Amino acid sequence: MRRKLADHLENGCVNNVTVCQQCQCSLASSEYQEHSCGGSLGKEQKPAPTETTSKEKSHSTSSASKDGCRFSEVGCSFRGSQEKIKEHEKSALGTHMVLLLQHMRQLKGTVCSAARGFTPKPELGLNRAGKSISELQIPAGLEISSDPELDSYPGSSLPEDEPVLHQLVREKVIAELENKLHVFENIVAVLNKEVESSNMEILAFRRQSELDQNMIRGLELKIAELHRCLTQKDAGLSSLHKSLLFSEQASYDGIFLWKITDVGRKLQDSVTGRTVGLYSPAFYTAKYGYKVCLRVYLNGDGTGKGTHMSLFFVVMKGDYDALLPWPFRHKVTFMLLDQNNREHIIDAFRPDLSSASFQRPVNDMNVASGCPMFLPLAKLQSPKHAYVKEDTLFLKCIIETN
Repeated sequence: MRRKLADHLENGCVNNVTVCQQCQCSLASSEYQEHSCGGSLGKEQKPAPTETTSKEKSHSTSSASKDGCRFSEVGCSFRGSQEKIKEHEKSALGTHMVLLLQHMRQLKGTVCSAARGFTPKPELGLNRAGKSISELQIPAGLEISSDPELDSYPGSSLPEDEPVLHQLVREKVIAELENKLHVFENIVAVLNKEVESSNMEILAFRRQSELDQNMIRGLELKIAELHRCLTQKDAGLSSLHKSLLFSEQASYDGIFLWKITDVGRKLQDSVTGRTVGLYSPAFYTAKYGYKVCLRVYLNGDGTGKGTHMSLFFVVMKGDYDALLPWPFRHKVTFMLLDQNNREHIIDAFRPDLSSASFQRPVNDMNVASGCPMFLPLAKLQSPKHAYVKEDTLFLKCIIETN
């Protein structure tokens, strides 16, 4: 439209046209005197575009230098110090371009309306038309270039419309994003190398861990086997120790002396039922004779339970039973020794040949037989006697072998 108007003016079609300074209307000279602005008849006035434009420019320049943005004439409402205004103009370049675009569109509409509102007359020359167009109010900082289609901004040219402006902004943002993307790609490449190296180390650690686990399991199996062997050896040593102890205490002439220690504790265990009876080590009537032992109940058994000490004789299964005569026929004598050698307790019996206690043993030992009421407990613990001295007592068994 602006090109059409300029061509129209150059062809000499604009004659005697006057632009009203208040409403920007373009009128013929004959109609200008009767034109009314604001409800009053206008008097013939000569246009003074230069004076008005210079005032507006000076006003705009003073306002911008004080506290307003240079683009306040096109709609920018920012106010602040000079430093903030500079920062604002740098950061709000796109906004200012959009405001300039809108203002130029308004100017384009004004020019179009001016072109439709006047009647061409040949007496108005091209210079007068150019002067009338220059009377349009142009904000400070804006200039109309030789090409009416381009709106000029100091240092750069504005895009023709808003999509082109957005395209430029997008291209700038895309360029920045591409730079950042390139940096991030480099970082990711380095991180990928680090991750690959870490993965290799992790795989090596896992392989080593599997080898260590296999070694640990093998060692655990060996330790378990060693524990089992140690347990067996401990059991064997305990059996050997017991056999050695019995061998040291064993007698091969039918006479056996049994020393019992910790009598008080063992008596208390017998009373509470923790220990029922005590077995003596085995002894023999001869080198290859009968194998026998004693069994004592410190708190009594059977008819003597809780009142007497019970003492019994036990025939055991021996290595030479096949060569010995059965049933067992030898007289057995029990003795509880007085450690002061004053009054020994003596009791004897002969085996009952019909009793199973004196037959050839089938199990490790036969049923015990003897004296359930061997000694009253009151007498055993009496201070008048020394049957228990230093928490120890002595029992003796004599077997007649002739």
